Amino acid sequence: MKKLVFVWAALLAFTTIHAQTEEELKGEIGPKKDSIAAIQGRVDALQAQIDALPGWKKGAFGTIGGSLSSFNNWYAQGAPNNSSGNIGFTINAFANLKQEKFFWRNSANVNLAWVKLDNKDIDTDSEDFEGTTDVFQLTSLYGRKLSEKFAISALAEYRTTILNNFNDPGYLDFGVGATWTPIEDLVVVIHPLNYNFVFSNEDTIFESSLGAKIVADYTRKLGAVNFKSNLSMFQSYESGDLSNWTWTNSFGYTLWKAIGVGFDFGLRNNKQEALNYSINTLGNTGDTFDTVDNELQTYWLIGLNYAF
Repeated sequence: MKKLVFVWAALLAFTTIHAQTEEELKGEIGPKKDSIAAIQGRVDALQAQIDALPGWKKGAFGTIGGSLSSFNNWYAQGAPNNSSGNIGFTINAFANLKQEKFFWRNSANVNLAWVKLDNKDIDTDSEDFEGTTDVFQLTSLYGRKLSEKFAISALAEYRTTILNNFNDPGYLDFGVGATWTPIEDLVVVIHPLNYNFVFSNEDTIFESSLGAKIVADYTRKLGAVNFKSNLSMFQSYESGDLSNWTWTNSFGYTLWKAIGVGFDFGLRNNKQEALNYSINTLGNTGDTFDTVDNELQTYWLIGLNYAF
């Protein structure tokens, strides 16, 4: 009996001490988190001062996503013997020069993806990875400062696909106007004089024209988060059918060292591309700009992220 009472008392004492120790440790977490936040705030302030200094600023981050699978004698599905795969990646890179009287901002966005579905029971399907998502964009912006927030600027922007139909179509915008930088990481370009050169073998659909160019780009690194959003719009003065816009977004969150998770998505509206697809791919030869179904183009990718 005495042994039982002793054991019970010992367990009670251990539980009490453990509870007190746990509560004490939890109580220390709050102040330490406050200290970490204060340190991070000072680091961010110093980084902002570094970013404001003249000179080149370079960087890149990207996302890799993919899956591979193989089935043998999996009779519950229509193709019991198959192998499939989906691989994609994006890269966002920039090289920006900032000086007292001018700036020169350069960026590249690449988004490529491949998919494969090989039914092993038939010989007519492809065993190769076929290109699906295909985005390639280069931008160069030069500005002569009128003040800290406004500049007279010139922009060159090139967009195409590279896996299939390289430069067919391809778009080269070149124009002049003004650039507004309300905050350090946001750049808004308004160029009322811009020529949209369109390169394509299908010259009955694709047509170059004069118009206005608007670009809004926000690129930010905040702690473990990388973020980039780019909206590029061209409004033709000749016809709304020749206008187009593309909006791309990239998010990256670093979990360990330079590795993390990333998410990318993009939207596009381009009536010339919709009409070309309807006539030359779907075979709707009677379609025109007035009758074509110009649906919103979209893509998205989620996977591992690496910050350079």
